[in-house]
Amino acid sequence: MNRIRRNLAATAALLLLSIETILAQGSISGVVTDASTGEPVLGATVLLAGTTRGTATDVDGTFHLGNIEAGTHTIEVSMLTYATARLTGVEVRDGADTRLEVKLTETSEQVGEVVVTAVRRSNTESAVNIDVRNSLQVVSGVSSQTIARTQDSDAGEVVRRIPGISLIDDKFIIARGLSQRYNNVWVNNAAVPSSEADSRAFSFDVIPAGQIENILILKSPSPEVPADFTGGFIKIQTKDQPDDNAFAVQYSIGLNTATHFRDFLYNKGFASELFGFGSSRRMVAGGIDGRYDNSDADFVTRMTCNGFNNDWQVRTRRPVPDQKLSFSFGRSWNLSEGRRLAMNGAVNYSYVQRTINDMENSRYGVYNKREDTPEYLYKYTDDQYRTDVHLGAMFNLSYLRPHSRYSLRNLFNQIGQDKYTFRDGWQNISSHYDQQKAEYYHSSRTTYNGQIAGVHTPDGHRIDWNVGYSYADRHLPDRRIINLLQNDIYGDEHYGEMRLDQNEIQRDFTSLVEHIASASVNYEHTFREGERFAPMLRAGLYGEYRTRNYRTRAFYYRYNVQNLPADFPYGDVVDEILQDGNYGFDRLYVYDDTDNRNSYKGENLLTAAYAALQLPLGPVSLYAGVRFEHSDMDLTSYTRVSEWRTKVTSYTYDDLFPSVNLTWRISDRHQLRAAYGMSTNRPEFREVSSSVYYDFDLFSSVMGNPDLTAAYVQNADLRYEWYPTSGETISLSLFYKHFRNPIETAILDAGGSYTYTFENADRANVYGVELDIRKDLAFLGLKNFSLSFNASLIESEVNFAEGSMEHDRPMQGQSPYLVNGGLFYQPERLGLSVGVLYNRIGKRIVGIGRSDLSSGGSIDNDIPDMYEMPRNALDLVVSKRLGRIWELKFSARDLLNEEIRFCQFPEFTDASGRTQTREQTTKRYRPGRGFMLGVSARF
Repeated sequence: MNRIRRNLAATAALLLLSIETILAQGSISGVVTDASTGEPVLGATVLLAGTTRGTATDVDGTFHLGNIEAGTHTIEVSMLTYATARLTGVEVRDGADTRLEVKLTETSEQVGEVVVTAVRRSNTESAVNIDVRNSLQVVSGVSSQTIARTQDSDAGEVVRRIPGISLIDDKFIIARGLSQRYNNVWVNNAAVPSSEADSRAFSFDVIPAGQIENILILKSPSPEVPADFTGGFIKIQTKDQPDDNAFAVQYSIGLNTATHFRDFLYNKGFASELFGFGSSRRMVAGGIDGRYDNSDADFVTRMTCNGFNNDWQVRTRRPVPDQKLSFSFGRSWNLSEGRRLAMNGAVNYSYVQRTINDMENSRYGVYNKREDTPEYLYKYTDDQYRTDVHLGAMFNLSYLRPHSRYSLRNLFNQIGQDKYTFRDGWQNISSHYDQQKAEYYHSSRTTYNGQIAGVHTPDGHRIDWNVGYSYADRHLPDRRIINLLQNDIYGDEHYGEMRLDQNEIQRDFTSLVEHIASASVNYEHTFREGERFAPMLRAGLYGEYRTRNYRTRAFYYRYNVQNLPADFPYGDVVDEILQDGNYGFDRLYVYDDTDNRNSYKGENLLTAAYAALQLPLGPVSLYAGVRFEHSDMDLTSYTRVSEWRTKVTSYTYDDLFPSVNLTWRISDRHQLRAAYGMSTNRPEFREVSSSVYYDFDLFSSVMGNPDLTAAYVQNADLRYEWYPTSGETISLSLFYKHFRNPIETAILDAGGSYTYTFENADRANVYGVELDIRKDLAFLGLKNFSLSFNASLIESEVNFAEGSMEHDRPMQGQSPYLVNGGLFYQPERLGLSVGVLYNRIGKRIVGIGRSDLSSGGSIDNDIPDMYEMPRNALDLVVSKRLGRIWELKFSARDLLNEEIRFCQFPEFTDASGRTQTREQTTKRYRPGRGFMLGVSARF
């Protein structure tokens, strides 16, 4: 028996060895350059001799051949007008990548007609560098290669690596010191809806990083893009050309030091919310437009008992580790006559929980200079428990044939958020009394972006077109707020106890739905092509139709004390008050307090045409043009509290937007750019609507201003660019922007109760400098090390007209400086990548104060602006390839875990007449350190 076992073991070992020998595989990669110029050669064919296996070089001359049997091979590299290079004795080892450097020599040999279909990829640092270098405008960008290296999880984390870009709330971008309203976003060359109800803002966290081919940010106006941007025009391109025929899966698990291994409070949800979708069981019976008759006793009793989700119980559990899972696949087919069909798809899912404990959340009145102490209006401590779920899918098809390319692109994302906040503290407005508040919050967001596009390049001409549709919704079904107030009646038997007053339990339902249909066509023709002076003409048309429908409902709980126990208002709200036995029209009931004036709908038609001419004047390229835009926005407001009477207000604009971009190519690696252009910033639906929404985090209401008008901006840029190699860049930029009628957030003060609104300032100026460095450090003797660094210095000032309630100040969201850095170690032979990433922003205004501008007023009566304070963020990312299939990834985020802190700086005049400044904290908390471990496999 033992002998049989030994024979079986030997046979199995031999079989495994044989299989291992047969399956032993490696890869070959490298770069192909012109032997005389050193420039990369695009489209060269790299063939494994004796087989039909091959590939073509990318825009930076690189290539990769995978799944090659271990052993010695011969490689042939060929390209039209070049002599074929034949490399013999190329050794491939199991699990290793063999690197080649190939130099091709030009030949004068005549060749016959060949049909070539090339696919230009922009997913590497070198490719994006070439896009930026050859662009006619001032542009910055980041590639999927950089994204993979930094292990960023979504588009928001990606864009903050770009010079002059920072984030607010981890998802809204600030470009060159300008808030999200001054930026515009296109995905796959089509417009996308705003993801927020109260502002023009695209939430960058909806697009997973793994679906991104590249992100380019245009920083100077240009005729072919919409004029409604000033900070940056962000173009996100998703992947539609697979690197090879492959299927990949990635799974990551993580934790946060402020969240995990601690109690997590939550209100029970529903199964569909595990995938980010909302549940109809959260909605009020009859829907957001359903009838509610406050005078019908039976109806009110029935709705109070059964018309809402009446589970108010707050439960406790330990949070599960963060979960992230993604699948991606790519496939391409080479057809006859140079045709090609390609398919790229991905599905991703994430489940993340976060806890913020002991978050200070305060608001102040006028500083008490007599006692030199802050004067609190509110002083709260918040405990917040949040669950974020993200489900995304992408499916792209492309069909290529000689001189034409057709694309079908689809991007879908579903995001759900569930949040419970408990607030404990006190307020001191009319009197001092303790408060306890709780918010039950759930939101679901759906976004879809789809396009059918084509590019055609007949001789000397280029025509591209795009037909797109985008959809976005944001539903807040049943946001619930409980507000308890301390009984401050001295001598009352319940003195000092927390009491529930009338209308202090509220339930809100809001629904936002937006659609965008767009179409564009662009034409390009180069005259005298191939000659030294070859001017280029560009012209195009663009149309966009957008609709938005915003609906809201508000309900409050009221009670009849005569039919309830005398101590009813002092009971535990969840366990004693919100119970079935208390419900009824004559006891505890729900009252519909909806104000139809807080709902609105709108539609906007934008049409545009442009023409531009590029003149190559030796080393100087002049690109100038003009764009005409017609914008017609109709806002339908409701003018009655309980009726649906409407008022339509129209906002129409017809404008010409000139722009000039000048590029001086000093040499092959150095160039200087100068640009001027005019842009605009038009009001959004929400900003001109009179609707009011209460923001629990701000403990303030937000309302629109129907009198807003469009802002107009003059933009100037100057940038020097140096490209040491195809994958390196160093640039230095200066910019200046002058605003007329900029749209800014303003504040209305009603005795301590604030309302935020929007206002046209008189004028504003923004200017700054940006430095961007992406450099290999081998010249310092640091082989396999590279540096990515960018920094910005920005100044701004907004000037308000006489009579305004606002004071002159920096623009909201503008930081005086931004710093992003990354040091990477990537020894290719080891399959290892290690990166250390750093980010810091200067203090920026995130909340507007109030100034005493009355006759005889002084700074002693001012409520100062609120600033987000600087903090250092340090990340560590590590990845290690294990053979040709597996890769391990590890990341540690926010290692320093510095406080996130918001402050005000009140000023006052002391007894000697000198101005004194103090610092008072309005909000502070620590987000915790995050650690993530992942594994990926590519087949």
